[in-house]
Amino acid sequence: MEGIPVHSSFSTHEITNQSPSFCDINLFLSDAALQSAIAAEGAAHETEELARFGQKAGSAQAFEAGRLANENPPKLRRFDEKGFPLDTVEFHAAYHDCMAMSFAVGLHCSPWDYLGAAESGPRPGAHVMRAARLYMMTQMEPGHVCPVTMTNAAVPTLLLQPDLATSLLPKILSRTYDKAFRPWPQKESVSIGMGLTEKQGGTDVRANASTAIAAVNAGAGQEYILTGHKWFMSAPMSDAFLMLAQAPGGLSCFLVPRFLPDGSINALRLQRLKNKLGNHSNASSEVELQGASGWLIGEEGRGIANIIEMVTMTRLDCAVASAGQMRLALAVALHHCHYRYVFQKRLVDQPMMAAVLADMAIDVEAATVLAVRLAGAFERAWMDPHEAAWRRVMTPVTKYWVCKMAPALGFEAMECLGGNGYVEDGLAARLYRELPLNAIWEGSGNVMCLDLLRVLQRTPEAVWTVMAVLKESSAGDAVLSASVARLETLMRGSAQEGDARTLVETLARTAAGCLLRQSSPDFVADAFIASRLGGEFRHTYGTGVGKAGHREILERARPLQ
Repeated sequence: MEGIPVHSSFSTHEITNQSPSFCDINLFLSDAALQSAIAAEGAAHETEELARFGQKAGSAQAFEAGRLANENPPKLRRFDEKGFPLDTVEFHAAYHDCMAMSFAVGLHCSPWDYLGAAESGPRPGAHVMRAARLYMMTQMEPGHVCPVTMTNAAVPTLLLQPDLATSLLPKILSRTYDKAFRPWPQKESVSIGMGLTEKQGGTDVRANASTAIAAVNAGAGQEYILTGHKWFMSAPMSDAFLMLAQAPGGLSCFLVPRFLPDGSINALRLQRLKNKLGNHSNASSEVELQGASGWLIGEEGRGIANIIEMVTMTRLDCAVASAGQMRLALAVALHHCHYRYVFQKRLVDQPMMAAVLADMAIDVEAATVLAVRLAGAFERAWMDPHEAAWRRVMTPVTKYWVCKMAPALGFEAMECLGGNGYVEDGLAARLYRELPLNAIWEGSGNVMCLDLLRVLQRTPEAVWTVMAVLKESSAGDAVLSASVARLETLMRGSAQEGDARTLVETLARTAAGCLLRQSSPDFVADAFIASRLGGEFRHTYGTGVGKAGHREILERARPLQ
């Protein structure tokens, strides 16, 4: 009010009893569970390299890039000012910064470096190192990981058509991110997307109605003309896409570039960007193929068999990313509860809160070891049939269980922060909107369960190879052994579709218990096995860990700045 002096004594904005901002945290060195999982997969010698990356990904600058990329979502430009089609998407500079950071460490390609070096197979630790970096990068900013994941996953499908792979691989293996919209021969690097689902079929891609007719000659590696509509095509500014369309010989897989060999723009007409719950930094589009050119990969009618190579790789990333996002949710909650006082005690020292946080921590560690173990199987599957069996059986199981746990854990972490967690200024709300995505993308929960049933029916020897490993690992632990025996009963009883979720969840929890027993401290393994395999029914966190060592679990899980 005019005439009344303002004195500092009237100020009420003194900030007390708040946790400091969650940033400038080494996402590797502050994560004991990740370090144990990496060591268990034989990559402990890479600790120094991962620590450097963890420091960068957990920096205030990196988290700020993630915030800006999400608060400034991509924009579709369908036409220029004269009405000519543009069909381009504009991204904020922070999104490109995230992409450049991921490309620099090879998140889009590092398991395939051996292809450019004429080596016989993946370099030891390549898949596991990439998984560890992806686990941390998704904590910094998950949306841009979509095109990074698809580019990496596209390689095994491209290799089915060597002439196409030869021209693209040098660009894929480049560590220099090139955002330019121009033909790939003129670029330093490329990214690859995919467009599978259509509005009438969704997951049932056999119902796809897009058509493909040979431009001149039919057959592998030849040009076809594609007409149709794709309901979801993520990362539409990718340089090329793997797509399914109905050729005369059946559903087939095609490489569809944004630019044609003569330098003209291919006839992919972007219709709109999806208005998504989360994943705001990443563009997901609908697209019409108005006589677009695509090059056939493999033979006509082999579309699903060929694209499944890519889909399998993306499912690994779904599990790894969800585990990383669970870790971030837990770390933010622990960080807050360590500094926040309620009733004259820190929140983390309140018995009920300690039980909730410890219960969450053992799920995060279980998810982490299971996801990293799967990455190790991807690395060794090409030369070890036992690892190939683990990859085939445990990909749908791990993807199902880890991605299903993530949203519930994210909500519990948000509640630990109270009102601070529900506002958009912090990490928790954005993270919560992101967490359901990986359970939906690349096969929902039911699809993963059906996939396991398919393995049981078609290649049961793979399942029993995994079961033999679990049986050996569970020896000496009565609860684990009982769970393995229950699994055997379920499998020998010709598991039906109605039992599939029970089978998948039991297999996931049993495998996680065996892995924790091998690589994690006893106080973590004991708590998980007792509560997840030997405990009573539980719907919420904090109801199942009983007298577990809360203090030891929380000290292990706490992120230290």
